[in-house]
Amino acid sequence: MPATTARIEVRLRELAQLFNSMDPSPFIDRDLDAKAEEFIVSWAREHPTGHEFQLSIHLATAPEPDRAAGVEEAVRHYFKARADMKRSEFRQLMRVGRQSLLVGLLFLAGCLFLAGMLAPKLDSATAADIVREGLTILGWVAMWRPLQVYLYDWWPLQEEQRLFARLARLHVRLIVAK
Repeated sequence: MPATTARIEVRLRELAQLFNSMDPSPFIDRDLDAKAEEFIVSWAREHPTGHEFQLSIHLATAPEPDRAAGVEEAVRHYFKARADMKRSEFRQLMRVGRQSLLVGLLFLAGCLFLAGMLAPKLDSATAADIVREGLTILGWVAMWRPLQVYLYDWWPLQEEQRLFARLARLHVRLIVAK
């Protein structure tokens, strides 16, 4: 195993524990068990981004030969699907960000225009300041969501997508207890 490969060790009674027992899909398309996925992903997060992964599955009972032969492909397929889902979530987030930005900019422009129109018509300078500042603040608050999307929300999705893409390339090794 190369020095840049991180090993993830899982101990199971039987291979079936790795997969969701309620999933009726064929073996290759079957989802991982939620706890197994959480365990694998949490261990993968602890390793540097330059490392590839090897999943060593220690089994108490030997699996059927056809299942043993397809386990690496099934695990890779699952994590590839998860990476694709995160990529799709990212695209959707960017679409929401663009829409929010357009709405926010229009609302901000409307608030600034309204502040410029109303403030001079008020008799009191204090009232004019309150209206102008209030509408300006309201307009900038409308920009909160697009700024949040473009400054903060995309990072976790990109990080998860990259992690799942790395996990989609992992090597699986079955070790049966004697």
